[in-house]
Amino acid sequence: MENLINEKIGNIVAQNFKTAAVFTKYGLDFCCGGQVSIEKAAEKKGIDKNALLTEVQAVLNEGASEQIDFNSWPSDLLASYIVKTHHRYVREKTPILLTYLNKICKVHGERHPELFEINKLFEECALELGHHLEKEEKVLFPFIEKMEESKSGNGQYMQPRFGSVQNPISMMIHEHEAEGNRFEKIAELTNNYTAPEDSCSTYRVAFDMLKEFEQDLHKHIHLENNILFPKSIKLEETLI
Repeated sequence: MENLINEKIGNIVAQNFKTAAVFTKYGLDFCCGGQVSIEKAAEKKGIDKNALLTEVQAVLNEGASEQIDFNSWPSDLLASYIVKTHHRYVREKTPILLTYLNKICKVHGERHPELFEINKLFEECALELGHHLEKEEKVLFPFIEKMEESKSGNGQYMQPRFGSVQNPISMMIHEHEAEGNRFEKIAELTNNYTAPEDSCSTYRVAFDMLKEFEQDLHKHIHLENNILFPKSIKLEETLI
């Protein structure tokens, strides 16, 4: 317990993703804000750190027999998984959500003007995430794949035009933080995705989808910030 309190939240979730539910319950960011210790995160939020520790420890004690050990995966396999799972999710859900949000703005916007700000924020998210995914798929992830090939002896390592893998990674982390901040505002404007009493079924579905989208984004960012990116930086160090 004493060692756990000084452990970074992102590292804990990287070891056992089931702990993410505990941090989410207490409103703690395990993806973009994952590089702080449990103690510091609890102090900042005014949370009882002993209660938090007890719940995290209980999850860890359950064992990790059913969870996927992403830490054991090579970087290129993890990058491929992220593209086929989380990038695909973003591309499938974004146009549907945009349609629903536009619809409820037209129908309910007069009584709930906050919908226009929510819609604007998600439109910005859709645009920026689209560019973000392309940069990962066309620049960063192919380089990670080449590094894994060099490690296995199937190719010679060549320094990329961007200098070091840390450069695009820094950019991706910065963009992750921007999306995290955007969704914090969306969560606040939606009263944590709680549809009002006079909402229609489309209104409720839109808010449920926004909540699910944020949850998937948290998993997506966590896999990159806390597992893929550190692994890729270490991999490059072995090749230089």
